Amino acid sequence: MTPSAAIVEAANRLHSTTDSEGRQISVKRPNALDKLRLLKAAGPILSENQAWLGVAILAVAAVELDGIPIPPPTNEQQVEATVARLGDHGLDAVANTLTAIEAEITTGNSSRTPI
Repeated sequence: MTPSAAIVEAANRLHSTTDSEGRQISVKRPNALDKLRLLKAAGPILSENQAWLGVAILAVAAVELDGIPIPPPTNEQQVEATVARLGDHGLDAVANTLTAIEAEITTGNSSRTPI
């Protein structure tokens, strides 16, 4: 696998994490379409609220909790329901995982990159 292909693969694969409550969370780095759909779900007012979007994008990145799929939200209430379900511990775990994914992508040091 080429280094470029490894970076793309790392950005698109599911990553598993465990929050401090012991829950297993599958995390996927949100792509452009995920972000666009989040803005649509947020509506015109919340789409301009950076603090709200910052938390909401973490909720969108969580795609599974303890083996149960989390469907992508289509409205504000669904975003809030996912945030409530994840809670602070889950959101922290998702944020840490996304930070690790970004570091892996930006440095090009994917676990699958040949040395």
